[in-house]
Amino acid sequence: MQMSDLTPGVPNATGQETVIRIRDLVVGFGSKTILDHLDLEVRRGEVLGLIGASGSGKSVLMRTLVGLVPKRNGSIELLGQDLDAITPAARRTLGARCGIMFQHGALFSSLTVRENIELPMREFLSLSDRLLYELAMFKLEVVGLSPEAADKYPSQLSGGMAKRAALARSLALDPEIVFLDEPTSGLDPIGAGDFDALIAALQKSLRLTVFMVTHDLDSLRTICSRIVAIDKGKVAADGTLDTMLTSQNPWVKSYFGGARGQIAFRV
Repeated sequence: MQMSDLTPGVPNATGQETVIRIRDLVVGFGSKTILDHLDLEVRRGEVLGLIGASGSGKSVLMRTLVGLVPKRNGSIELLGQDLDAITPAARRTLGARCGIMFQHGALFSSLTVRENIELPMREFLSLSDRLLYELAMFKLEVVGLSPEAADKYPSQLSGGMAKRAALARSLALDPEIVFLDEPTSGLDPIGAGDFDALIAALQKSLRLTVFMVTHDLDSLRTICSRIVAIDKGKVAADGTLDTMLTSQNPWVKSYFGGARGQIAFRV
């Protein structure tokens, strides 16, 4: 692939624009290597579900992409820009084009839901308090929370409400890419299904690219247009659900062919 293929608006070999390009990525802690010369591309408009065993590096990869974990080797290009080649100011601007929802929400406990949503806008935008308020209330509506939730503190929210509030904050700056870390963890099956439906609806209406770390079999089945499995620090399988179900990688076979996988996918 030529570098020109990574310029926003220029399609790659699949006919879709590449918005994340990872090459030869190595990440580790101390003497332990977590991601071992990993290669991956993410295309605009897809919902990519990233799976792997506990400790395989799923969340580490996401945190590396958003700049929270340093890499040891390799390159990351985000929305056509090499993260090693741009200035801190450019990285900040680029960061505003991405939204992040962490596994447990990471809402600030001392701020109300509305204040949590307003926070990214206060950091990146010069808006009046009135406009910040209106935008925050709109984001609440977008994720299906009532106006009454705005003045609640995170400790006053149910698990599902906290997830939606965190999602609203991730959408505060109208991002192009949203990173979701285990978005349905801790939710009951009905709540998880509702949250999956919300992600699918927002992806379509807002034309988002979704990079989702998950272990939820139902999420993979219902909303992911592509699945990537990590095993031993590398991409072990990459493709549709049918690709996963026919993969010969031992971990992937165990994941999808086990009792829970057989129930979910009727294999």
